[in-house]
Amino acid sequence: MSSFFAKKLDSSPGRRDLARMKPKATPQPPKRRRTAAVVRERIGRHGARLWQLADFRDLPFLAVAQALSRLTRDGMLERLSKGVYYRGTHTSLGRSRPNPAAIEALASRGKSIFPSGTSAANSLGFTTQNPAHPEISTSDMSLPKKLIGPEARVHTRRPPAWKGISGFEAAMLEFLRRRGRDSELSPNKTIGRTLQLLAKDNCYDRLLAIAGTEPPRVRALLGALGEELKQSSMKLRRLRSSLNPYSRFDFGLFAHLSKAPLWNAKR
Repeated sequence: MSSFFAKKLDSSPGRRDLARMKPKATPQPPKRRRTAAVVRERIGRHGARLWQLADFRDLPFLAVAQALSRLTRDGMLERLSKGVYYRGTHTSLGRSRPNPAAIEALASRGKSIFPSGTSAANSLGFTTQNPAHPEISTSDMSLPKKLIGPEARVHTRRPPAWKGISGFEAAMLEFLRRRGRDSELSPNKTIGRTLQLLAKDNCYDRLLAIAGTEPPRVRALLGALGEELKQSSMKLRRLRSSLNPYSRFDFGLFAHLSKAPLWNAKR
């Protein structure tokens, strides 16, 4: 009579060896529930500094945004603008404030910011005065007030062509737009310095290239200044053709230009 017995195959050493040979799972990125802890830990390792969403590119965007909002509510961070936060530290003089240079650089990132008003006149050497509150202009629709300061005076929507000029050239246009009223110099010295600056490094030609985007008064003023600089008649003819011959313009200090009447300056 034959005999036999059953053997449980799934408990054999070979099966256990196969299980051990399975590849290990690839580590996964931090999950949403851990993101808040990671963000808090990273910020906690540093002292006073600015933080942006871009500082956490390796983490889920929405989870980071929620974590930063939560840290703001907890008082660990201060929200300066959309996506921009500041972590301060306590000093003997009170809570630290963001570095002004860093704030200005951050505010101007991707935007065109230029000096205006007294700031422009000061940068060009027409006055030694500094404004009590910053005055700036931009070709953008707006600037983040929390970054540039709530008391800053901002002139928006300068022509898009301004994005292609330097801060010096923009300051010249701002000074001309205000008819030189921020100058501490006499009218004759103001005119003399203006001509000197326009003649420097082909500044006049670069301003002339975008003159079509400027208000008529500025175009007329550039024409009168061009006459003093002995610019070619062809350049000046193009400027004159862009003006209404029956319009009269307030030149302010520049009314003392000898050629001002030829460019419809008010008397």
